[in-house]
Amino acid sequence: MQKVILYPHGGSGNHGCEALVRSTAKICKGRDIILVSKNKGQDLQYGIGDICRIVDQQTPISVLGRIASLIRYRLFNDNMAYEKETYRSMLKQVDSTTVCLSFGGDNYCYGKPVYIYRMNELLRSKGAKTILWGCSIEPSNIDDAMLEDLRGYHRIIARESITYKALTDHGLTNVTMAADPAFTLDCDTSTTLPEGFINGNTVGINLSPMAMDYSKDGIRVMNNYRRLINHILEDTDMNVALIPHVVWSDNDDRKPLLQLYNEFNHTKRICMIDDTDATKIKGVISQCRFIVAARTHASIAAYSTGIPTLVLGYSVKARGIAKDIFGEYEKYVLPVQNLENDADLMHAFQFIEDNESEIKSILQTTVAKLKESAMSMSDML
Repeated sequence: MQKVILYPHGGSGNHGCEALVRSTAKICKGRDIILVSKNKGQDLQYGIGDICRIVDQQTPISVLGRIASLIRYRLFNDNMAYEKETYRSMLKQVDSTTVCLSFGGDNYCYGKPVYIYRMNELLRSKGAKTILWGCSIEPSNIDDAMLEDLRGYHRIIARESITYKALTDHGLTNVTMAADPAFTLDCDTSTTLPEGFINGNTVGINLSPMAMDYSKDGIRVMNNYRRLINHILEDTDMNVALIPHVVWSDNDDRKPLLQLYNEFNHTKRICMIDDTDATKIKGVISQCRFIVAARTHASIAAYSTGIPTLVLGYSVKARGIAKDIFGEYEKYVLPVQNLENDADLMHAFQFIEDNESEIKSILQTTVAKLKESAMSMSDML
């Protein structure tokens, strides 16, 4: 049985990461799947242990291990001596027949992922094939060090056309384009919807601290969400559901969403969705009428269930995915860096409202092809 290793993984408290694990396991069905995780406890909490084996990304190094690493470094010029110790749980799983999927989608989007370069070097030294799986890469981030690492992949799977073009423009010949694996994520509608959620007539709203950090002004982001919610509650008969998609302690969607909930709770037309696993969150999203999402995988959950979606984007991934669905991204993605006044988000949402039927028709046509594209990667493996 082919052994497939998924790395690096920050933990399923980011339900986008969880969605990638679940959907990749679906695409890799029939293979021995091992998840290399930074937070095994979170993965077990959300049921990931039921679909793959989980090993710790890093393991504590004993005093003897530190001494041995120092000796190998000093006497034998082994620049990877420390990493060989800290990643030993992962390396024990690897041989020349192993396929290692470097996944997470946007690990190459924010700065220089030097730790991934070093993990790749270790894996390749053992003869394993490495594949960069479902990635987006900011074109401006591509430098010589990144190109050297990217050339070492047996295959790069770009999940959208902007990244694909950037990589091929840099002369890389090991690149294939296929949709984000999470387009194939199962949708579980068994969750009991909270009071105030009107099935088919609720706007699902997601906001992330990361989007606020990437904006020129975090207060302006909050004001845009306030103005949008006011519009929905005052000018339409729709209700609002606040949907967290990442609940990491240092990057928790619930914090800004709870602030909005407390401000509008008196209307009795707003509700907060409790944290649950990615398939159930997708189930809730699938029962909304519209989605406004800052998290990429919240938007993919919406797109893949035919829900008209506005993305408050902050990187290439949002633009590229929307472009591949609609042929353009300008009307479907509002870059958070472009917020100039408090009504920008509301005005962008009004385009989605006004073109609801057309958008649903486009999604019905394109999403089936995207799911087929993602599933086709099983043959490549």
